[in-house]
Amino acid sequence: MLDAFAIRLTQGYAAAVPALARALELVLALNAASGDARGWLWLAGGRASQIIALELWDAESLDALAARQVQFARDAGGLVRLQFALNFLAIPHVLSGELATATLMLDEDRLIAEATRNPPVGYTAMMLAAWRGRESEASELIEATAAEATARGQGRLVTFADYASAVLFNGLGRHDAGRDAAGRAFQRDLLGAGPFVVAELAEAASRTGDLTLVRAGLEWLCERTRVRPTDWALGIEARVRALLSRGADADGRYRESITHLGRTRLRAELARTHLLYGEWLRRERRRAEARDQLPTAHGMLDEMGIDAFAERARRELAATGETARRRTVPVGNQLTGQEALIARLARDGLSNQQIGARLFLSVRTVQYHLAKVFTKLGISSRSQLGYVLPADPAASPRR
Repeated sequence: MLDAFAIRLTQGYAAAVPALARALELVLALNAASGDARGWLWLAGGRASQIIALELWDAESLDALAARQVQFARDAGGLVRLQFALNFLAIPHVLSGELATATLMLDEDRLIAEATRNPPVGYTAMMLAAWRGRESEASELIEATAAEATARGQGRLVTFADYASAVLFNGLGRHDAGRDAAGRAFQRDLLGAGPFVVAELAEAASRTGDLTLVRAGLEWLCERTRVRPTDWALGIEARVRALLSRGADADGRYRESITHLGRTRLRAELARTHLLYGEWLRRERRRAEARDQLPTAHGMLDEMGIDAFAERARRELAATGETARRRTVPVGNQLTGQEALIARLARDGLSNQQIGARLFLSVRTVQYHLAKVFTKLGISSRSQLGYVLPADPAASPRR
C-alpha cells in the first residue's frame, strides 16, 4: 500500500494502477480470523484501503472493505473506530441509493456518541442531507464541517464539504454554485475524491456553459479509464461525453452510460443519467422519448428519497405534458431512526439484551421501543418483522 501511494503521488495514476490493484487484492485477501492478519487489518484495512478502492473505481470492494471494518471494530470493542467505520459503510449505500440503510448506520453512530460522550463523526450525515436535497440541514452541516476542517487543517474534509455542496446545488438546479464548489474540490485532486467530484463538476459546468471545465473533467477521466476501465468509470465517462456532444452522438453516449452503470450497484448515479438523458431529450423536442427516461428517473430517485433530483425529474416530466406518480411511503418509514434500527436488529435475530448491549440501552428501553414498533407496523410479535420490513442484510449491523 505504501509503495502504491508513493508511485501514485510521484509518477501519476497510470504508473500506479498495477501497484494499487495488487495492494487492494492483498488487503481483501487478509483473513480476519488470523491473529497476524487482524493487526494488519486494523492498520491497513480502513481509510487507506478504501481510498485505493476509490482510486480504482471499485464500488464492490469499497463496500466490502467498509463492512469488514464495521465487523472488526465491533469484535474489538473499538467504539470510536466503529463510529468511523459506520460512516465509511454508509457512503457506498448512499451511492447505491440506499439512503434509508445509510441513515440507520448514522443513527447508530449518534447512539454511540451519546453513550460515550464522543461527538458523532458527522461528515456522512452532511453527504446524506445533500443527496436528499434538504437545503437548510445540508447547508448547516456543510458550513460547520468546512469551518472545523479548515481550522484543523483537514483538507480532505474540506474537499468532502465542497463535494456535498456540489451535490446539493446540482439537485436544486443552482448549477453556478455547484460548479464553483465542485471546481474547488477538483482542483485539489485529492486521492480517492475524484469519483465523487468529477460527475458533479461535469454536470454543473455543462449547465453553466463552461465547456472548458467539462473537458478538463473528461481528460481527467480518460486518464483513468484507459488503464482501469470499470463500469463505474466508463459509465461516468460516457455521461460526461454526452454532455459535450450533440445529436446521435449524445444519444448514444447517454445510452452507453446507462448500460455501464446498470451493471453496477450505483443506482443513484444510474438514475441521474436517466434524468440528464430525459432532460436532453426534452430540450431536443423529442418528448415521446423523454417520457420514457423521465418517469424512470423520477421513479428511481423518488423511491430512494433523493428528493431534489426527483423534483427536477418531476418538473421536466410536467413540461412534456405528463404527471409523475406519487410515491407510496414504505411501511418502515413510519418508524423513527432508533425504532427502525431496533426493529431490524430484532428481525435479524438479536435478543432484547443483545440489542441493548449493541446500542447502549437498557432492556426495558428496548422493550418499550419494540412495543411502539409493533403498534406502528400492526403486528404482534418480533417473528412478524421479517414480513413487514424490507429484507436488506446490509441495513443491520453484523453480529
